[in-house]
Amino acid sequence: MTATPATQEVPSAASSTELPLRLNGIHKHFGGVVAIKRFDLEVAAGEIVALVGDNGAGKSTLIKITSGLYQQSEGDIWLSGEKVDLKDASDARAKGVEVVYQDLALVPDQPVYMNMFLGRELTTGPLRILDRKTMAKQTQELVDALDVRIPSAKATLSDLSGGQRQGIAICRATHWASNLVLLDEPTAALGVAETTKVEQLILKLKERGAAVLIVSHNMDQVFRIADRVSVLRRGTQVGTKKLVETSHNEVVAMITGLSS
Repeated sequence: MTATPATQEVPSAASSTELPLRLNGIHKHFGGVVAIKRFDLEVAAGEIVALVGDNGAGKSTLIKITSGLYQQSEGDIWLSGEKVDLKDASDARAKGVEVVYQDLALVPDQPVYMNMFLGRELTTGPLRILDRKTMAKQTQELVDALDVRIPSAKATLSDLSGGQRQGIAICRATHWASNLVLLDEPTAALGVAETTKVEQLILKLKERGAAVLIVSHNMDQVFRIADRVSVLRRGTQVGTKKLVETSHNEVVAMITGLSS
């Protein structure tokens, strides 16, 4: 038995101005291949929404559309009440959207603070010399605030554990995101202890009022940290549920298309 799609509440014009993210009728095809068939979603400030589904369901495609790497074939993206046309990733970053991918996009042989300001380095003086002191200070303040345990902001990234590196990537996204943080399988390559630390960090983003959209295959993780879950199956949005109003079995049934 196919799961019944959950209804999506359409916000009023007044309330939509306060939403960090609103996806309306997103459709994406690559030539004759349809990757996403009409997708609607809202993410509020201080909310974690999880995208779930089997491999190839369209989750990462949606993240790439929201981050400007892909352009939707149809539909609208609204960021903080503004309809936007994201032509590339730099457009999304300029609108306050930051992404943490599984591969992190960090530079191992650079110190933590240089990774934090990668591509946005602070300079000082007429010769625009790198302001390493200020970058290190701001980085240390942020990792302390988010309780990311590292030896120092000046430590070389390659000397850190996988969980610490993931923490730095999330800190960087937090530092630059004024609107939305996107997480694509942030704990897929981590062990249990490091996964717990990263989940705690994601919950801190929520406490700080960030809007978070996370892709995860880990259903236990989804129920631990998310407020709502949106299920995709073969590019089609099956439904969106509040986690307190659903169960693990129901969500799995939505993913597979089978009754629980």
